[in-house]
Amino acid sequence: MTAMTAMTAMTAMTAMTLAPSAALRQSLVMNKAPRIEAEILAQTSARGSDKSICPSEVARALSEGQSTEGQPPQDWRQHMHAVRQEAIRLAKAGRIEILRKGKPVEPGEVRGVIRLRSRGAA
Repeated sequence: MTAMTAMTAMTAMTAMTLAPSAALRQSLVMNKAPRIEAEILAQTSARGSDKSICPSEVARALSEGQSTEGQPPQDWRQHMHAVRQEAIRLAKAGRIEILRKGKPVEPGEVRGVIRLRSRGAA
């Protein structure tokens, strides 16, 4: 096998490995969506429309049931993508606002550090 053939085979294997991973990730987001939606809405509602929450608070709450022996959950970061995606969906539906640097942003313009709050704040 030549070096070029080996490289082409490795590229094909990598593509096959990554494609299911992306599909699996999307599937996991869809399966968790109702739970994530409920947690986002509960936390933003509890905080009030004049204050906001960090998406990591939602991710940590989702991980709480997975901690062991009084140790804080360490895997909350794995939920961040799904939480951000669900927040964008809820913002598009008009149920929450996404803030960047304290100002509302359009759901299609979400980048970087964000916060979430319930609708109705000025």
